[in-house]
Amino acid sequence: MLNRTVTAMMRRLIVCVTMCALTAGSSVCAAEPGPSAERDLPPVGGSLGSPESAGAPEVRGRSALADSPEERPLPPAVRAAIARGVEFLIRNQNQDGSWNSDGKVGRYPAAMTAMCGLALVAGGSLPSSGPHATSVRRAVEYLLAHADPESGLIGGEESGRPMFGHGYAMLFLAEVYGSEGDPALRARIEKVLRKAVELSARCQSKDGGWYYTPDPRQDEGAVTVTQMQGLRACADAGIPVPAKVMEAGIGYVRKAANPDGGIAYRATGGGDSRPAITCAAVITLYSAGLYESELARNAFTYAKKYAPQPGEVVGSGHFYYAHLYLSQVMYFQGGRSWTEYFEKVRDWLVQNQNADGSWQGDFFGTAYGTAVALLILELPYNTLPAAQR
Repeated sequence: MLNRTVTAMMRRLIVCVTMCALTAGSSVCAAEPGPSAERDLPPVGGSLGSPESAGAPEVRGRSALADSPEERPLPPAVRAAIARGVEFLIRNQNQDGSWNSDGKVGRYPAAMTAMCGLALVAGGSLPSSGPHATSVRRAVEYLLAHADPESGLIGGEESGRPMFGHGYAMLFLAEVYGSEGDPALRARIEKVLRKAVELSARCQSKDGGWYYTPDPRQDEGAVTVTQMQGLRACADAGIPVPAKVMEAGIGYVRKAANPDGGIAYRATGGGDSRPAITCAAVITLYSAGLYESELARNAFTYAKKYAPQPGEVVGSGHFYYAHLYLSQVMYFQGGRSWTEYFEKVRDWLVQNQNADGSWQGDFFGTAYGTAVALLILELPYNTLPAAQR
């Protein structure tokens, strides 16, 4: 297990060093890039070659899954809340493997399915193993069945905002792909992810962002974060991702940064800083290895100061969205700041869980709220590769 842990650490170190090199002193809007700008991000592993050249795939992330939740104890009340939340998700999964959004704004089956699936994976399940393997497998099959083989889009209309579902689906499928041991399933996921990456690369805006739809003429911050995390997870799992795409995405965050340290809604003419968007932007910078950059430090300071606190207009604001990302940032920080933050948010979540095991998440309902709450509460398990220290 120690060897697996060291390998996982080396994999993430290689990617972080690569991204730091890519983002140092380069211009996203330079003239037509030369051949070197067309290179792919190297897959994170013992070899910088393709997954095929590395031989039999090592199960990325299994080093953490090997440390089962039982080996990383949480207070009994928290473990009971997690169990109730997981049971709620299992009960409410549709026959086709999806989950519904039951909030006030739209229907997002691909996004909800990906997020609920991530919550189950964070608890120690994969399509072929773990206590909820069947539900994870059904979620994977739903997303694979709803991936367009021509365009590469994962999901469907999603109430006119399909790129949210596409980004979250890339993240979920990449986490499964990097940890799953079934070669046949891995091959199917890889095929979908390669097409998905191609789509994201095609529809990136000139400023380096993404929009609700696959339209490179527009962009906005929230969708950009989902694409960057999904692409980062793909690269970590060994799916080729063009380096210039990730570089441009970091450039987008730089352009959206305001003097107060916060991140605006858009890179161009985005207006005032948005606390929730800033929380999400920080984890994007961290996933690129830019932990100590001035941009990341300033955004982190702003996010901690202005993120919605437990009990503050939770039903109609962006509490769950903000803390989905801020919790990961604080977890990466570790130490006393993480402990104090986690205890406060953890206790609030436990106290505000519904009787049926769900959480009501912002505008998007109980599947979303429950998935986010579980992803926060399960962070100490250190299971998801994308959220590992």
